[in-house]
Amino acid sequence: MNIYVCVKHVPDSAATITVEGKTAINEKITWLVNPYDEHALTEAARIKATGIEVEIVAVCLGKPAAENTLRSAMAMGADRSILIETDRHHDSIITARALAAAIRKDGNPWIIFTGKESIDSEGMQTQFRLAQNLGLPVATNVVKVDADSDGVTVECEREAGTIDVYRMAAPCVIGAGKGLNNPSYPTFPDIVKSRKKPVKKIGLAELAIDKPAAGMQIQELVPAVEQRTPKALTGSAAEIAAQIVDILKNEAKVI
Repeated sequence: MNIYVCVKHVPDSAATITVEGKTAINEKITWLVNPYDEHALTEAARIKATGIEVEIVAVCLGKPAAENTLRSAMAMGADRSILIETDRHHDSIITARALAAAIRKDGNPWIIFTGKESIDSEGMQTQFRLAQNLGLPVATNVVKVDADSDGVTVECEREAGTIDVYRMAAPCVIGAGKGLNNPSYPTFPDIVKSRKKPVKKIGLAELAIDKPAAGMQIQELVPAVEQRTPKALTGSAAEIAAQIVDILKNEAKVI
């Protein structure tokens, strides 16, 4: 019985992104595990720590450099990992089909975790497409998971304005929300041990997935530019304070 955690290799949110040409970025920046996937990895490790006999497998579709992200995932608790190698980035349709094919080929899933979204594309679609490809129930933005050791059902709470309770037959797909837990970051010994854990590499073409006739194509990447117009405030302290309140209320509309 396996817990699969789908992770994405994403740019550090603090990195300076530089567009090259029209459709690519300079990738000589810091890349890491998608932050929402850290919650998924932490929850998988928590479930295993309760004494349930499971193997945690991290799965990623990415370029060869994504192996570093999988090493990080194994340092956070994954026992082994699968890298589906590709030479470019893909949309959620191809990503979900590739993840589903790799999981189906690998073994016996019990719970499949993803993050509720990725911080780069923010599509929030992969978990639903993955569940559809595998014919499994799915819940996203999950903030609590209760997994029975019998492996038959999984109960979870989903935040959607209210807290909705889902009881799903296993196997199932769960999109981890930020409120699920506090990510457990690895210690130095964890990092050292992760270097010895296996990473199985599969070429995307080996999975022989169906590719849609029409999918997402990047036409052009344009850097986001914030337009700022400085405005000098004059007068007494009381007058300046009144002007600030007026700007926040009537222009910025934040109060």
